[in-house]
Amino acid sequence: MTNRPNILLIMSDQHRYDCVGRANDYPVETPNIDKLASQGMWFEHAYTPIPLCCPTRQAFLAGKRPEALGCHWNYDQNIKIPPLDPGEYSWPRDLKQAGYRSAYIGKWHVNPEHGPTEYGYDEHIGERLYGAYRNKLFPDVKYKDPFMGEPDPIPLEHSRTHWQSDRAIELIERYTEAGSPWHIRLEFTEPHLPCRPAGRFATMYDPDRIPKWRSFDDDFEGKPYVQKQQLYNWGIEDYTWEDWAPIVARYYGIISQLDDAIGRVLDKLDQLGIADNTIVIYTSDHGDMCGGHRMMDKHYIMYDDVVRVPLVIRWPGIVEPGSVCSEFVYNSLDLPPTILDLLGLDPTKIVHSRSFLQLLKGQQVSDWRNCVVSTYNGQQFGLYTQRMLRTREWKYVWNTTDVDELYDLRNDPDELVNRIHDPLCADVVAELRRRLFYELKAIDDGFVKNPWMQRQLLNNRKL
Repeated sequence: MTNRPNILLIMSDQHRYDCVGRANDYPVETPNIDKLASQGMWFEHAYTPIPLCCPTRQAFLAGKRPEALGCHWNYDQNIKIPPLDPGEYSWPRDLKQAGYRSAYIGKWHVNPEHGPTEYGYDEHIGERLYGAYRNKLFPDVKYKDPFMGEPDPIPLEHSRTHWQSDRAIELIERYTEAGSPWHIRLEFTEPHLPCRPAGRFATMYDPDRIPKWRSFDDDFEGKPYVQKQQLYNWGIEDYTWEDWAPIVARYYGIISQLDDAIGRVLDKLDQLGIADNTIVIYTSDHGDMCGGHRMMDKHYIMYDDVVRVPLVIRWPGIVEPGSVCSEFVYNSLDLPPTILDLLGLDPTKIVHSRSFLQLLKGQQVSDWRNCVVSTYNGQQFGLYTQRMLRTREWKYVWNTTDVDELYDLRNDPDELVNRIHDPLCADVVAELRRRLFYELKAIDDGFVKNPWMQRQLLNNRKL
């Protein structure tokens, strides 16, 4: 039992794939995540099944597609929906039965009445505890901007990121001393808006030196109406890059601050001599527009800004240092069976995904998936359903009540030109619609059970 590895699962909120140093794209400094990648495997094509906080976390715990669980959107918005019931299968219970001690630290967002201990975790250190800690030490600190962010006047060592890393370090020390294998899930709210970097991270990035997102000049021509409407919903329709640059600088800053907190936890593994026997995983629930396509947050779109996520896994002796996986994986769906598989536990209870243990070991898998599907079902601005199929070359978005989208990813990686009505792409559209139908049918998506909706995909009857 004691020979089983520890599992440190670190998850952030709204961290874009292209905002990690290892992605070699935008100039965000993440030396600790980069070091993890240099010592383990970096996933180039990890995707979320749904770019929304609650459904992603609910799917992660149960190992099922969110629609199969009835987890269509965030339960705490103005359109109410039941949260994940604690009676559902939850893989942390399997770890508990296998002798693991476990703790959940930070953001929960799975059920407002039932906490992590009812889903298999032994301990829960929630965000409310940090709120009480901060208010006691800094009762006069008030924040002004609820969305665009601002510098945090609280000293870095008392920031939420570093308070949570301190709690993780304490648990690691206590669990290691006890001698049993452990699983700690460290859930950061950062870099979810509003971004409030503290200390040196508040001024780490000069807005005048922040490069403009390549997608920023999107004119939305030929795209669904709702995308441009989002600018008006948020009141940002007149924002220029000069308006966005300070916001993006804070986004960069809080990511670097998050990375610093992660580094402190990784250092503790080294100090205790347990790094070689600890599987470390870093990922995010989904990305963030943060000015990409001139939009903010993550609603009503399937751009890679929000559906593509960072994923790094380190396990010395098993995962080749500096290795790269270019296959399509789902982070919150494929990780549960992979973790169980790594530990020699039964992953067959998880039905909508598969273990990528062979990929982690550097092996070829001939029947691995050649596309990914992400979904969206609406949120605080009204219901609006989308289903996305992404291959290496193309992204097709089925917008059930508006114009569809088709992007040529080889020639238009920033998804600026919608080619859905291009006669040269007619065969591509027909084929991707057919493939999407069968992908949705395989996961029992209710949309494709509807004969009127089937016509859009199978008969290509969609304007």
